Amino acid sequence: MKSTTNKKGRKPSLYVQTAEKIMDEIKRRKLRPHDPVPSEGELAKLYDVSRMTAKLALGILAEQGIVYRLARRGTFLSASYEDGNNEQENNWSDVAGANTAAEEAAEQAVKKRIAMVFPNMDDYTARIIASAEEEARKSNCHLLIRISKDKEDESDCLQELYDDQIDGIILYPRGRKRCSEKVLKLNLLNYPLVIIDRIFREVHIDCVYHDHYQGTYNLTEYLIGKGHSEIGYISMSFDGVTSREDRYMGYVQAMLDNDLSIISNNIFLQCTEDYMNDLNACNSQLETYIRNNPSLTAVVCTDDYLATACLYTAFHMGVTVPEQLSIVGFSDIQLASLLPVPLTTARQTTERLGQAAVSLLLKRMEDSREGAITIKVNTSIVERSSVRTIEKTGSH
Repeated sequence: MKSTTNKKGRKPSLYVQTAEKIMDEIKRRKLRPHDPVPSEGELAKLYDVSRMTAKLALGILAEQGIVYRLARRGTFLSASYEDGNNEQENNWSDVAGANTAAEEAAEQAVKKRIAMVFPNMDDYTARIIASAEEEARKSNCHLLIRISKDKEDESDCLQELYDDQIDGIILYPRGRKRCSEKVLKLNLLNYPLVIIDRIFREVHIDCVYHDHYQGTYNLTEYLIGKGHSEIGYISMSFDGVTSREDRYMGYVQAMLDNDLSIISNNIFLQCTEDYMNDLNACNSQLETYIRNNPSLTAVVCTDDYLATACLYTAFHMGVTVPEQLSIVGFSDIQLASLLPVPLTTARQTTERLGQAAVSLLLKRMEDSREGAITIKVNTSIVERSSVRTIEKTGSH
């Protein structure tokens, strides 16, 4: 089918041009009534356009009665279609020649559908969802929420959303050490997918995450500014979790930049996660660490849960916080402000995280050709009561 121009002499929008190409493809393949028409994903790849553009193009053909669509099954050639039908050609020319304002109105009428997949729901993830939902509304998008029970269920969720022709997905793969096979496949298909709060160094993929390195760097410098020089660090095993690696490197660099010695005994990077079973109990590993490092005046913990366990372990040992040991965490979970000694920590700004993830996803859905984009969201220090200031003694 020959390309047309609209009434103002301008070239039709991209989805109208794509609809013309689909008509040509139907003729080229000699499709008959009720034969399947290529899917949005196939068309997007065939014509090097976004899935949204392909969706709008099929929408035009459906309005003209040229194709019909069945949920979960796909798009099919209408029973009334006859190859070369002049009446349909004339109707099509009217649609293709519509003015630009009408085209824009039609595009706005089709709401984009995006989804967020989370491993669970808690205060932290709920705040991310709230900010993402607000941003989605501003962009005239429907937002769906899916909770995946485990890694296998996560893959099933992603496949179902893809099959349901959801326009893009935001995934929070908390706890995952490596990029899943399903995510890799969707990435290879150039499907709009944004990872939040985690980066996978083995694959180039869009992601939005907190600046863990700078956050811990700032926390360590905060302690140094409070007069501490004997500062320890506690973490669970890295196990390929990039946020843990980045936080530790932030601590190390801050110590080096302030000409402070990094003493191996002061660093404990193999703490098992048994403390999660009873946060207010005395943890044997943390007890050993504190007892073996009596010169420490402060310790940086890789997250707030570990900091909470360290706090209660110190209590059980008779070590006062912050008088004898200052403790800082990372994340600012709800529990941090409710502890017997409220915790100083690095706050992860969920509002910015959700907004940035939706904005980046929409950018991809608009057919952006840029390479993988990484957006780092800054953290901020929340001062509470778990850090004391060490007064410097001067000579008289």
